[in-house]
Amino acid sequence: MRRVLVLGGTAWLGRAIVRQLVAGGDDVVCLARGESGEVPDGARLVAADRRSPGAYDDVRGDWDEVVELAYEPDLVGPAVEALAERAAHWTLVSSVSVYRGHGTVGADESADVVEPADLAAYPDAKVAAERVTARHLDGRLLVARPGLIVGPGDPSDRFGYWSARLARGGDVLVPRMSGRHVQVIDVSDLAAWLADAGRTGLAGVVDAVGHADPMADLLRVVSEATGHRGALVEADDEALLAHDVRYWAGPRSLPLWLPLADAGFARRSGARFRASGGRLRPLGETVRRTLADEVARGIDRDRRSGLTPAQEAEVLSALG
Repeated sequence: MRRVLVLGGTAWLGRAIVRQLVAGGDDVVCLARGESGEVPDGARLVAADRRSPGAYDDVRGDWDEVVELAYEPDLVGPAVEALAERAAHWTLVSSVSVYRGHGTVGADESADVVEPADLAAYPDAKVAAERVTARHLDGRLLVARPGLIVGPGDPSDRFGYWSARLARGGDVLVPRMSGRHVQVIDVSDLAAWLADAGRTGLAGVVDAVGHADPMADLLRVVSEATGHRGALVEADDEALLAHDVRYWAGPRSLPLWLPLADAGFARRSGARFRASGGRLRPLGETVRRTLADEVARGIDRDRRSGLTPAQEAEVLSALG
């Protein structure tokens, strides 16, 4: 039986990974404060604040696999220094946000990354985490760079915005969709691949990304799943920005909408991911899973991303 240490494991992606590891017969220990929730059944929690002295004392030893989910320098550095020597394999979950530019369609893992200058910035901190980890784990490290992770339980509310919005019915404000794509990976598909990659000792850098689907196709699939019968009202970028509608995520956003200059962010190559065993479920299945989760959580709830009904109505009215 493999011994696996997950640094985290109580939040969304971490729990999905732990469930896959346990289902595969691994002996799983999660080192975390435990404030984000309980570990999945079959795993054991070692409660610790990773910023405290002696945080790793209870998990020193031989591990077949260590999975690191954090990226903050004061977490990643001490962990790898304390544990790397006796880890047979290490997986660091990074992000495609590390790349310097997003204008090239089909870019892969060879693209340039940002130079860490401000470790308070997400891409910079991710690159710094990759580099400090690589210094200790030559040949034993998998750097997984996922794209947009979606599915039930997504705390960012980005992908689920569209299922919830179309489920409410009526005319829906959308960005101009020509030339725009959406590239997502279901959280369960990512977790399954990460668990398998550790078992096979996969090393190197892999962009864990899904298929690049036209945004219009995504909204068609969501319309079919929700039974939406209203109109999709497209608006140009300039008009949306003039009414304080924002790109990508967060309050007052149209989630997944990106500037055309950054089209490559949603059209990266997934060749290495698929060659290393990555499997992707159909987009419709992820949409249906997400819709069921949105209904269960409440389609009218407050959200971290997207327009509120009042904000959307105001913009639609102004656009006439």
